[in-house]
Amino acid sequence: MKTDPTSAAPARIADVARLAGVSTATVSRVLSRPEMVTEETRQAVMQAVRETEYRMNHAARNLRKGRTGAVVALVPNLGNPFFAKILSGMGRELAAHGYDLLVGDTQAEGGRHLALRRFLDPSRTDGIILLDGLVRRDDLADLAGAPPVVTACEWIAGSAIPRIVFDNEAGTAMAAQHLRDLGHRRIGCIGGPAPNVLHQSRLAGVKRVLGDTFTRFEGDFTMESGQRAARLWWQMPVEERPTGIVAFSDEMACAFIAELQRNGVSVPQDVSVVGFDDIELVSHFSPALTTIRQPKREIGRRAAETVLALIEGRDVMPVTTLPPELMRRGSTGPAAGSG
Repeated sequence: MKTDPTSAAPARIADVARLAGVSTATVSRVLSRPEMVTEETRQAVMQAVRETEYRMNHAARNLRKGRTGAVVALVPNLGNPFFAKILSGMGRELAAHGYDLLVGDTQAEGGRHLALRRFLDPSRTDGIILLDGLVRRDDLADLAGAPPVVTACEWIAGSAIPRIVFDNEAGTAMAAQHLRDLGHRRIGCIGGPAPNVLHQSRLAGVKRVLGDTFTRFEGDFTMESGQRAARLWWQMPVEERPTGIVAFSDEMACAFIAELQRNGVSVPQDVSVVGFDDIELVSHFSPALTTIRQPKREIGRRAAETVLALIEGRDVMPVTTLPPELMRRGSTGPAAGSG
């Protein structure tokens, strides 16, 4: 039960305790020392906090504990719609625990190095969620005295920093197998930047199914690189063109399709295309894009949950991996002559 929005009296800790079926002392313990209660109790109390819209005196708590009350998410390119739901999931989880979410762009002026260094100062933030796998390992070599760091989506190869990741390799393997099952034998992929851990994992997934018998188009996850790949596909001899494409991002997949359609190529009749991410617009694209769905809000929620645990001094899983899901839509179909 939510409090009456017309009432002047805000929800009290007693309201939360009554709804959760626990004592007020237990509610206080969950909000200040969550490591001292069971996971079941913590979940029940936090659900009651959300339902009653209870707000504790966070300013006093932060002053008492020497905290800022904020967590920063560092994102590579805020213009990418992929990150919107991830940030939404983070924001909701952090707000439920009385923290504000700050967002920084690692591709803004100054670059990744300065973006990270700015927030390694504990007077600016209580924790960092890093979504950029191209940050230098040297910048993370000495975190003594710095706020806790968690990586999400992308990660730093060779780093022991806790991470929340999607099973990228399984996702592209699923995409390639989908095309094989539709009868496609000439298959290509549009990749990302070669040093990027997402590109490397997704390439490994394609190789798991196809070996080295596929055509590679270079990309960088942007629409422009998807368009370039389409032009290269168009220039190939007809008998050599892949009839199935796995794009390592939805943006590249949509741009690839749009460029081919401008040249009279039909999708999926002439070429089937699978994207990756399941950003919101692709189900409204024409044709609707078959893609690998990432549980974006859940990634954000888990990342926030993990950084909050580290702030409170609790142990966390070193790696949390979330599974892929193939969203079958109109951009894929049987290879010509396969059925």
